[in-house]
Amino acid sequence: MYPVLIEIGGLKITSFGVMVALGIITGAWIGARELRRRGMDGDLAWDLAGFGAVFGILGAKLYYMILHWDLTLADPGRALFSRAGLVWYGAFIAGTLACIWRLKRLKVSVLRVGDALAPGMALGYGVGRIGCFLVGDDWGSPTTLPWGVKFPIGAPPSTAGNLRAFGEEVPASIPDTEVLAVHPTQLYETGMSLIVFFILWRLRPRLATTGMLFYLWLALAGVERFIVEIFRAKDDRFLGVFSVAQLISVGLVLIGAWGMSHVARRAHAQTTPNPAAA
Repeated sequence: MYPVLIEIGGLKITSFGVMVALGIITGAWIGARELRRRGMDGDLAWDLAGFGAVFGILGAKLYYMILHWDLTLADPGRALFSRAGLVWYGAFIAGTLACIWRLKRLKVSVLRVGDALAPGMALGYGVGRIGCFLVGDDWGSPTTLPWGVKFPIGAPPSTAGNLRAFGEEVPASIPDTEVLAVHPTQLYETGMSLIVFFILWRLRPRLATTGMLFYLWLALAGVERFIVEIFRAKDDRFLGVFSVAQLISVGLVLIGAWGMSHVARRAHAQTTPNPAAA
């Protein structure tokens, strides 16, 4: 774990911030390449990366503040201005809406651009999740598997007390201060995101229907996050086992499946001769 890479005076450059920035740059670079391959302006990827980053951070913070409303009410200033408290789905929703608004203003097809950016967004997300691992955030439930990881200085540390606070079952004989090995769910996400990236990268020349690759990415991203949430230590579960993130993940899968079906039907209708017209 390397939560702080460089500290100069009171300025701290964290591994999380560096990896998130590297993820955005990676996604934008691949997106620019794909846009140019598809005959569009590659600089649009960097433009959208800026919009997505700014509004994504705002959305991530707002999502966290709403999800932990009791902490927000107790100390609004800390909840708003602290470096901690960033939730991916908040960033995704706000960043996506901001980029759609930007594309509408530029009168550019959202789905055409989405197809070009989908592989890069999958890879960029996986790179950013490495930052969560390095800073010790978003770890999983206790495990005895050989690849389990202890986070003694995590955000927060993976102590028995913190795991109990997340609703995990920890034997009463283990003191609250003992650091336990947990699932490195951040690396699970990185690995699964790489798989999603390679799937999209291989399929991109074959899925010529506008919007198909973008909707496929939404569906695969939802599946990936739903699976990882099974191993996460979370305090926002409802109906016993399901987390809020899993509910959103199901929504992404449904939107992705509907979108793929919709664009396929539309493409078929456009290529099928109209008997009445004939």
